[in-house]
Amino acid sequence: MAEIKNWSFWKAVLAEFVGMLLFIVFGLTAIIGQPTAGLSIISQEVKVSLAFALAIATLAQSLGHISGAHLNPAVTLGLLVSSQISFLRCICYILAQMLGAVTASAIVNSFVSGGSLGVNALSRVTAGQGVAIEFFGTLQLVLCVLAVTDKRRNDLQGSAPLAIGLSVGLGHLAAISLTGCGINPARSFGPAVIRKNMKNHWVYWVGPMCGGIAAALIYDFLQGSRVQNFRTRLNVLRNGAEEDDDAAVLATEDVRPGTSQWPKQ
Repeated sequence: MAEIKNWSFWKAVLAEFVGMLLFIVFGLTAIIGQPTAGLSIISQEVKVSLAFALAIATLAQSLGHISGAHLNPAVTLGLLVSSQISFLRCICYILAQMLGAVTASAIVNSFVSGGSLGVNALSRVTAGQGVAIEFFGTLQLVLCVLAVTDKRRNDLQGSAPLAIGLSVGLGHLAAISLTGCGINPARSFGPAVIRKNMKNHWVYWVGPMCGGIAAALIYDFLQGSRVQNFRTRLNVLRNGAEEDDDAAVLATEDVRPGTSQWPKQ
């Protein structure tokens, strides 16, 4: 709970709100900006996929040094499971993300009188199949986030925000035709609340959140947990990561740190 007294913590929470607001504004505007009749279905899907991919890459680059730019409850939960953030930060980030998504959806809704406002819906798949699609789409995204922000690696090349943006684009290209591609519960929550359409909404929480948890467990199993000591792990969950945690892990594992492209939260 020590984080709550730190002004940088609240600036990070605000950054999550602002980042999610911008992310949803750009994404939903891309969805409603051109009537489907004016574009082929494939062209519209590619346009929307690119918009979400470019938005997340841009915002990760812009806000990563302030909050880590999670901008996704599934990513935040994955980092909690990986013992990189505290319970308090996890809860505050998710609340900020949801509020940002609702605010953005309300803003975009004022631009149009009809249409779906990007409310996610299942198409040609059952609810169970939708959960599986959302699960795997989010799994690859959170795996990418964990991998490109791992300070223990010394082989990282290129841009972490760009890699994460490409991962978001991949998820959309694969899932948008079947589920509308949530892979982000807050993104699904905002339009659903504004349009009061909660049909199958649970799919867009269960699939992504389980995918985020699974990604953290898989990555920690394959690469090894960043925090080996149970007491240290518990301290992180209670009070947040210390500035020297990464250096301590590197020292004990005798690994030379690579270039960090995901600043400290």
